[in-house]
Amino acid sequence: MKLTVVGCSGSFPSADSACSSYLVEADGFRLLLDLGNGALGELQRHCGLYDLDAIFLSHLHADHCIDMCAYFVARYYRHDGGRAAPIPVYGPEGTEQRLTTAYADTPTASSMSEVFDFHTVKPSTFEIGPFTVHTERVRHPVEAYGIRVEHGGKSLTYSGDTGVTVALDELARDTDLFLCEAAFTYGKENIPDLHLNGREAGETAARAGAGRLVLTHIPPWTDPETNLADARAVFDGPVELAAPRASYEI
Repeated sequence: MKLTVVGCSGSFPSADSACSSYLVEADGFRLLLDLGNGALGELQRHCGLYDLDAIFLSHLHADHCIDMCAYFVARYYRHDGGRAAPIPVYGPEGTEQRLTTAYADTPTASSMSEVFDFHTVKPSTFEIGPFTVHTERVRHPVEAYGIRVEHGGKSLTYSGDTGVTVALDELARDTDLFLCEAAFTYGKENIPDLHLNGREAGETAARAGAGRLVLTHIPPWTDPETNLADARAVFDGPVELAAPRASYEI
């Protein structure tokens, strides 16, 4: 598998990065994890607008899904070649309604489903193209999911947005690469069931026995180097910060 960071800023885009979006590729299949603010433009550096094969939305906060509205325009109003065929979109219950409401002016109430084939995510194991994926509900104010993507004996686990939870520990068990949010600062913010700080991300990786930890979803107001140091203090494996256009072979 190949993982490419399309965007990794938390809450809103930074001067250097779009919000959460990660491209996973194997056997010519392209799966996109989240499509937050600004990510659609950056995505086009890595693949064509119509070259995605499936999309997974971890939850329905704008910094993880709002560029789906712009992607709707690209697929529905495509000027060359006609309307794009529906692409599978996996998201929490109510994803179609959320996106239709956010766009606010679709031609009909069902226009989104003409270019997006919506599938409701629940805790489960299923196939997306060549990938076996496992999804688990994580701790966040809205329905949110972490996802484990497996292919060829290797695994990638993406936390989505979450507080500390055993479900994430198990999802990331022995994973090769753990892409984990670290939005909060240890000792500064302490809000349960919302986000992890760098230390908690490191502790989660240690409990899970992850092979490698990549910290992501760090908002512009959070010092990433502090979170990196906090994670390294409690996790002995390799730790680094996600960065736009970084790629990893898994």
